[in-house]
Amino acid sequence: MMSQGNFKGKYALITGASSGLGKALVVEYARRGCNIILVGRDAAKLSSLKDKIDSTHSGDHSMQICDLSSTDDIANMLLDSNFPNVDILVNAAGVFPINKITDMSMEEYEQCIGINVTAPFMLIKELSRNMIDKSWGRIINIASSSAYAGGATTSAYCASKHALLGLSRSLHKELKEHNIRVICVSPGSIKTEMGRKVEKLGQDFDTFMEPEEVAEYVVFNSSFDGNLVSEELRLNRMFVQ
Repeated sequence: MMSQGNFKGKYALITGASSGLGKALVVEYARRGCNIILVGRDAAKLSSLKDKIDSTHSGDHSMQICDLSSTDDIANMLLDSNFPNVDILVNAAGVFPINKITDMSMEEYEQCIGINVTAPFMLIKELSRNMIDKSWGRIINIASSSAYAGGATTSAYCASKHALLGLSRSLHKELKEHNIRVICVSPGSIKTEMGRKVEKLGQDFDTFMEPEEVAEYVVFNSSFDGNLVSEELRLNRMFVQ
């Protein structure tokens, strides 16, 4: 029989916490009893969300202002002497540049790879050490349906999500012996600010998934203990005529 683990008292670090899917994941993990470390660039939005979960879900919640495109910022955050041991890492931050390959600047490309791939790599590299010591951990990487496809004018984004999927697949094999679950979640389009950019490519925003329903599904799947493991989740909405 499958059993769901108890997240109460676990520390969950969630990037991209100020909006979109990251924000929804903050609320859902807090609802499940986690102490949340909110990571993002928008101090006002993070503070507002922290106040919300402080009032509805008690715990040792905190926030970290960090530019995930800067390796120096990430390193300084991780060196913080007050930084708690993390049990659950959710890499939800992401950028979605739209540009033809001939028009894309190197700065735009490097920011995309930095936030979507390098930041998760750095966070996993450091935070998995404590998970290994405790023989328990969850690492959730938010990829995209673009991890399995390509798209005109989205070459940098697709490349970054293919890379994140490959990283997740490799780390699943590397870390499973330490009872660390690495799950790569690849949702289709979601009703977020990023989703509005996807809409410009010709998709219907009204058909997109709600961030709250995706968050609930992700947290539910990451909660299982035992031998049954979800390595990859590909999420899309099903329409029944």
